[in-house]
Amino acid sequence: PHQGELAQKIVEITGLKKAFFSNSGAEASDGALKLARVRTKKRKFVAFMHGFHGRTIGSLAVTHKPAAREPFEPLGLPTTFVEYGNLDALKKAVDGDTAAVIVEPIQGEAGVIIPPDSFLEGIREICDATGTFMIVDEVQTGMGRTGKWLAIQHTKVEPDIVTLAKGIASGFPMGALVAREGLEFTKGEHGSTFAGGPLACAAALATIGVLEPLLPEVTRKGERFRKGLARYNPRVRGLMIGIPVGDKCPDVQKECAENGVIVNCAADGNLRLVPPLVITDAEIDRAVKVIDGALGKVML
Repeated sequence: PHQGELAQKIVEITGLKKAFFSNSGAEASDGALKLARVRTKKRKFVAFMHGFHGRTIGSLAVTHKPAAREPFEPLGLPTTFVEYGNLDALKKAVDGDTAAVIVEPIQGEAGVIIPPDSFLEGIREICDATGTFMIVDEVQTGMGRTGKWLAIQHTKVEPDIVTLAKGIASGFPMGALVAREGLEFTKGEHGSTFAGGPLACAAALATIGVLEPLLPEVTRKGERFRKGLARYNPRVRGLMIGIPVGDKCPDVQKECAENGVIVNCAADGNLRLVPPLVITDAEIDRAVKVIDGALGKVML
């Protein structure tokens, strides 16, 4: 029950063709890597510095963070990491044995790093020129987080595979990989005992029902945050917000928590805000007041 209905809805909102459900974002990443390998018959992957795709052996292979990856090496998937935003480096890294390039349209763990559209468009061009798949990891950015169902929908880029999780079922453990037309597993190539169960699918359908009327408001809410925190030069895309703080970020985080607002420190001293999409204007104003006060107290 619910699985076919949810798959149809996910395909509709992403613009892709087929969905395979998983229990987490890491499993969705694993499935995407498997699909790229089995359909291209190629071995290697290219990923980006500061990128994060999960903690399973497969997803760790394309996750850059050394502290997460290195204790478990060798990981079995030959992966080259290049600088996020550097198309020249990417062009040199992709060769005839590259199965896929995996990329976050906005780097979340890195602190909400938003690239220009030309970067994502350039990845697509390089992939097209070399017969390489483009996997877009929307685990953090998907399901309305940036004001569209997918962050990649802010561009004209059409990926081969998209991964989803986190917000897909309002906290119920679930993920999905979604692929373009003509790209799918054949019988026996992939599977999961619990993936796509009735309860998970019901939670995801209910979540989509809540999100659909909220979606037009996400960008406006993000701009309310941007205006309130403007003097700190925030990076904002919908309700995904990063503020460069530096080594005092943990002090800001602590000060905010003591005043009732939970934020977190991502990589390189970046304060990351990913509030619930149902946040109200009054709650935004309260959060801005607390964050502004904490930054002012710690940074000045």
